[in-house]
Amino acid sequence: MRVIAGSAKSMPLKTIAGMETRPTTDRIKETLFNMLQPHLCESRFLDLFAGSGGIGIEALSRGADYCAFVEKNRKAAAVIRENLRFTKLEDRGQIYTGDVFQVLVQLEGEEPFDCIFMDPPYQKELEKQVLEVLKHASYVTKDTLIVVEASLETRLDYLDAYGFSILKEKKYKTNQHVFVKKK
Repeated sequence: MRVIAGSAKSMPLKTIAGMETRPTTDRIKETLFNMLQPHLCESRFLDLFAGSGGIGIEALSRGADYCAFVEKNRKAAAVIRENLRFTKLEDRGQIYTGDVFQVLVQLEGEEPFDCIFMDPPYQKELEKQVLEVLKHASYVTKDTLIVVEASLETRLDYLDAYGFSILKEKKYKTNQHVFVKKK
């Protein structure tokens, strides 16, 4: 895994061993960031279920001013810290080690985020629970772009009832990115 573009282009990133995290492949990451690029310049980025931090680090490398990384696994959080240090982006990143839902409450009152990316474990409906919190969060505005990475089987038919609308969907072989905003 590596940084695709920007100030840290081609720098390799570490991941933790095993299947506890699912690093986004370079090809999918490149496609994702081609769609996200217009939203990144001087942005505030939130990377939920951050794993090794590859998505948030890519955002920083491509021009985001700040990224908050949320990861429960302490080993993975340590890898994010190493990756930020290695890419010389640590001064623009903050790592929250803990349960996503507790951190989302902790973030209440923060400046709004321009982009929120989440890649929760599949088939546990965690994206639905996160969106339920985000629909009332002070740091999510009508301008905040939320990207959900999920399996192809994941249904998001509740978004309208939560006050969100789908802007775009990109399907891959085994997963998808769904881009949503508040109505």
